[in-house]
Amino acid sequence: MKTLIKNGTVITAEMTRKADLLVEDETIRRIDGNIDDPEAKIVDASGLLVLPGGVDPHVHLELPMFGTISADDHYTGGKAAAFGGTTTMIDFVSQEPVSLAENIARHRAMADPKASIDYSFHMNISRFDEQVAEELPDLPRMGVTSLKVFTAYNGRLRLDDGSIFKVMRIGGKNNLLTMVHAENGDVIDILVAEALAAGKTAPIHHARTRPAWGEVEASLRAAALAAQADSPLYLVHMNVAGEVDQLAYARKHAIPAMGETCPHYLFFTEEDLKRPDGAKWICSPPMRKPADQHRLWQGLEDGTIQVLATDHCPFFYNGRKPIIYEGREVAIPGKELGGENFTLIPNGLPGIADRLPVFWTHAVNTGRISPNRFVELTATNPARIFGLYPKKGTLAVGSDADIALWEPEKELDYGLAWAHHRTDYNLYEGWKLRGYPVKVFLRGKLIVDGQEWLGKAGGGRFVHRQAGEIL
Repeated sequence: MKTLIKNGTVITAEMTRKADLLVEDETIRRIDGNIDDPEAKIVDASGLLVLPGGVDPHVHLELPMFGTISADDHYTGGKAAAFGGTTTMIDFVSQEPVSLAENIARHRAMADPKASIDYSFHMNISRFDEQVAEELPDLPRMGVTSLKVFTAYNGRLRLDDGSIFKVMRIGGKNNLLTMVHAENGDVIDILVAEALAAGKTAPIHHARTRPAWGEVEASLRAAALAAQADSPLYLVHMNVAGEVDQLAYARKHAIPAMGETCPHYLFFTEEDLKRPDGAKWICSPPMRKPADQHRLWQGLEDGTIQVLATDHCPFFYNGRKPIIYEGREVAIPGKELGGENFTLIPNGLPGIADRLPVFWTHAVNTGRISPNRFVELTATNPARIFGLYPKKGTLAVGSDADIALWEPEKELDYGLAWAHHRTDYNLYEGWKLRGYPVKVFLRGKLIVDGQEWLGKAGGGRFVHRQAGEIL
């Protein structure tokens, strides 16, 4: 079946122009002015922008944490993503005590029947030994070309610096990108113990026990290790001004370093953790200060930061009270588990549906960035960095027909009902937005039509990634 999208304004990272798109067999066959094809179904995009579907390279679906599990799976998370204009997401495979191949196979078995949009995986490396060293070079054969290591979460996820160096060195030799969660786990453990001993258990102490300076030094340490290992580096969920400075320093010194930030770090601060419902804003690393927000915006505008991701990891605010999701009651234990102790509050926020419309309103509509830069940050750059381009992340002949028809003047009072996350709150409840996707196509198939969901579990596919680019 053919689909012809006519009369829209096509926007990619490189250009803006009036053009029609002809879609056939899940891919874009032609982009040109005034295309006619009597066999094609016509979709009139008059007054609309034609954007590539977003690529979110940082999500956590069905992630076990603190005796519960993140509330979105590959069906519900994909559905929420699609309503927000995102058509591809990359989840993380936790390293269990089996081979890396078996870890990936187990995660595929969980995700494949549920996936409602296209997806791929990063591989967490939280244990390193000779067996892991031997297995790492085989990951690209499985379509996984990125690793994640941690400088925090002592005794659970953290690797020592020597092991991180070894992982990076193997990665550099085998076209594997190493992603780093940069905090200082030793300092965090000391400050958490002191806070609890002093009876400081409110949500604000989550931020106060994870100092910003720990991220600054850990990000520079990660860059130094990458330089010595001759390996590319990607800093995840950057939230501190000094961290942006360290990324800029590394790039100035020819280290192949890149980074991402997330919308919640642009719009919320640690003051939100003081609210009566402050647990809603608990994530790791935590919200920071207005000066940090200013530097993050600078990094997005000047190219120091390459990607806007989400770190989507939703939990219920009150998992004792069911919500209605697709006609059924759902209740999953959530942030109420830490009602008396911030260290027991599951760390994570919903955001995969919010990323594009919230960022468009506050970045494009305000003139901070162009529509082309918007596409670059939310689709093209993540696709290029993580080996999905040009199959994903752009509108080009031969690319997958992942398309969001965007109504730039559409105004709405945003919130939970629009986002479609499987959870009971939204960080942006009541925010006034202008600009929203009204039709979303996954490989040429219409899966979102206004507020109607046409997608299905199993409609998404695992994407076998290649080695990515250094931007």
